[in-house]
Amino acid sequence: MNTQIGSSAAGIAPAARCVVVVPCYNEAARLQPLRFSEFLAEDRQVDFLFVNDGSRDATLSVLETLRAKHPDRIQVLDRQPNGGKAEAVRCGMLAAIARENVPVTGFWDADLATPLNVIPHLLNRLVGDPKLEMIFGSRVRLLGHFIHRRPIRHYLGRCFATAVSIMLGLPIYDTQCGAKLFRITPELKSILAAPFQSRWIFDVEIIARFMALHKKDASFADEVIYESPLPRWDDVAGSKVGPLDFFTAFYELMKIRRTFQRAKTS
Repeated sequence: MNTQIGSSAAGIAPAARCVVVVPCYNEAARLQPLRFSEFLAEDRQVDFLFVNDGSRDATLSVLETLRAKHPDRIQVLDRQPNGGKAEAVRCGMLAAIARENVPVTGFWDADLATPLNVIPHLLNRLVGDPKLEMIFGSRVRLLGHFIHRRPIRHYLGRCFATAVSIMLGLPIYDTQCGAKLFRITPELKSILAAPFQSRWIFDVEIIARFMALHKKDASFADEVIYESPLPRWDDVAGSKVGPLDFFTAFYELMKIRRTFQRAKTS
C-alpha cells in the first residue's frame, strides 16, 4: 500500500475519526472478518488499517477480501518480510497519521480478545478530556467485568507490570493489553519516528519515550495517560506470546530502562 505523508488534524472534533491499526502475522485461521464488517456497519467514526507482517499463510488474501467489501473504511499494508509486531504497529500508525483529518489512531489485537465495541468507549473518553493523549485498555478483574485470562499469564503479567511501574515511576496496572488509542500530536510523531528496541514490549517503550521527550516526572504522565478497565477480555487460543517470552520481556525492559535514563538526563 502506498501512503502519502500529510499533516494531522490540530484538534479533536466531537465526532472524531479514528484509524485503528491491526497487526497480523499468520492470522488467517483466527481473523473474524464478519465481526469487523458488523462493527463498520454500526460505527461510522472508526476505520481500520490492517498490517500484514510477512504472513506465510492466507492472511493477506483474507485481508484483501475484507478490504474489497469496505474499500472506503479499510486499508491493508503488506510488509515483507516479517519484522515483528512492534514494527508492524509503528509503520501502521505512521501510515494512519499520514491520512488527513484523522486526529486519533491506535492499535488493536487481531484476535479480538478485546471486543471491537470497546473502541467507541475508549475514543469517547479520549475525545471528552482534552488533556488526555493516550488511553489504554486494562484487564482488571472486577465484579461485572468479564476478564478471562489463563492464571499463568495473569500472574506473569502482574509481575511484569509491577517491574514497569517501578522503572517508570507510574502506577500502571496493565502495560501489554493490545487495546490502545492515541491523540495524534507532534509528540506522537516523534515517539514513532525511530524503530523500537523491543519486538514485544514496545507499549512500554512508547510510554518511556513520551516521558523522556517531555523530561517530566511521573505526575505529568499520570495526567495525560488513562487506563480504562475493560468490560470484557477473552484469552483467545493461538496467542504467539508464551510464558518464556515474559523472560525475554524483562531483558528488553532493562534495555529500555537504560535508554530511558540516558534520555531523561541528556
